[in-house]
Amino acid sequence: MQSIQIISIIGSLLFLIAIIELIRKKLLKEAYAIIWLIFGCLFLFFSCWRKALDYIAKSIDIAYPPAMLFLLLIIAITLVLIQFSVVISKQSDQIKTLTQEIALLKQQKDEENKK
Repeated sequence: MQSIQIISIIGSLLFLIAIIELIRKKLLKEAYAIIWLIFGCLFLFFSCWRKALDYIAKSIDIAYPPAMLFLLLIIAITLVLIQFSVVISKQSDQIKTLTQEIALLKQQKDEENKK
């Protein structure tokens, strides 16, 4: 086993432990952590079984197998950004609805105070 492989295994394990600790301390919701856990496991898998990385890279015509790891990282970041965009859009709609409801309640209260 090469030293770079050992370093990548340790790095992947530390990453997974950090994600699990964030979930355990309720600093990261499970729904958002799923993508991080999936890609952490994927990186751990490729760190442990390097031949799989070579095989898959060769099968999709990537000449330099470690470049596939960068591709996976870019995909992971893109998926997280899309997930955050969906959450932000949903929350924006909820904030708009709440603001409108508060305005209606305030208007009702003002009308009741006038009577």
